[in-house]
Amino acid sequence: MTIKEKVNETYLVPVVVMDDAAKAIDAGRALLAGGVNIMEITLRTAAGLQAIENVAKSGLDLLVGAGTVLSLDKCKEAISRGAKFIVSPGYDQEIVEHCLKNNIAIYPGCVTPTEITAAIKTGLDVIKFFPAQVYGGVAAIKALAGPFPGIKFIPTGGADNSNLAQFVIPEVIAVGGGWLCDRKQINAGDFQTITSICEAARKIVVQTRK
Repeated sequence: MTIKEKVNETYLVPVVVMDDAAKAIDAGRALLAGGVNIMEITLRTAAGLQAIENVAKSGLDLLVGAGTVLSLDKCKEAISRGAKFIVSPGYDQEIVEHCLKNNIAIYPGCVTPTEITAAIKTGLDVIKFFPAQVYGGVAAIKALAGPFPGIKFIPTGGADNSNLAQFVIPEVIAVGGGWLCDRKQINAGDFQTITSICEAARKIVVQTRK
């Protein structure tokens, strides 16, 4: 199964902010227990890179990637630590080209027709749509999908279990967000709540996709 296929199958991409890399494996186990086998660990904190490495070396059946990748150097380091996919909040040509050259899945943030055109010209067919609700949510995604039928979106920012069902549409390959693995819950060691939220999200996805 390709990374794209796995992302679409699970349909949920937890955006995970780690303050303590030692808790990354427990957080990963909580996600898996809830039926989510993807973990986007952001580089927003100093613990991010080590957390990626910890999960990558853990033997857990988790597809681990790096989020909030803002430079080519950080991209390269994240890949060296074991990241199997890269997510950036905006479109960075250097990062995109490096990932494509090295067969690493890359999901850059694109919200305008110009950015989406740039992504397509580089050879991408999946992009992050961030922050999703600020830029029009599902209505914007459907409107953009018209002139760009070959593109699939990963909306991130504004989704949670209360509105997740509305994002389960053909134009969307998966939905990302921090609600699936909340930073406060990780820091408090409340991994059961993370599992429960993921279980509920997976149930919503499965029922809506029928």
